[in-house]
Amino acid sequence: MRGVLGVALAVAMLAAAAAAWWFLWYPNDRPSLRAGESYGLDVSNHQGPIDWPTVAADDDDLAFAYIKATEGETFVDARFAENWAGAEQAGLQRGAYHFFTLCRPGLEQAENFLRTAPPVASALPPAVDLELAGNCSRRPSTAAVDAELDAFLAEVEAAWGRDVLLYVGEDWEDRYPVLERSQRPRWLVSHVGRPDTTWTVWQFLWVGRVDGIDGRVDVNVARLDDLDAR
Repeated sequence: MRGVLGVALAVAMLAAAAAAWWFLWYPNDRPSLRAGESYGLDVSNHQGPIDWPTVAADDDDLAFAYIKATEGETFVDARFAENWAGAEQAGLQRGAYHFFTLCRPGLEQAENFLRTAPPVASALPPAVDLELAGNCSRRPSTAAVDAELDAFLAEVEAAWGRDVLLYVGEDWEDRYPVLERSQRPRWLVSHVGRPDTTWTVWQFLWVGRVDGIDGRVDVNVARLDDLDAR
């Protein structure tokens, strides 16, 4: 019986340690920065109200925030205007992003984005979020998706005069490869270490904790000088 109790106690202790790691240590983990790199966030209405001065005062010296502006043809993030102004007032560099849907034409999506996030010279370049997770159920051909995405990019880049930053999920890249056919800056996702290919922004944590935000938030590293050069 003592043996069984000992095993149960060991399992319970391992479970407690794993829970402590997940809830206490992991959300606060940050990779070491290298020359030219800065920490930052990407946020949307899902984060709720954000205390931007407190975010800017976080011990990790956050330097930037990418803020969701739009999705598809008509959707506008409910907190975009609030977050856009708040990040600037707190002294963070800010960029706007659009979630690209497979169910609407690229040009109409670009028009939605540009109505909501018109060009701002001091801002980071605009970004487009390419993921199948959370997307509509349609799965058009690769040629059709490439054409609609190219129409979106051409319209936004003509207005902003800058290359769009491509946030590319692995699910998207597996179905609709885009990285090898584009020289645009890359925003890659890797939660198990630095990406082993070229990147300009790296999302390393999707359950991060940051002062000024209730709940979890995506945390990133960016090479801001490379972004500003685009």
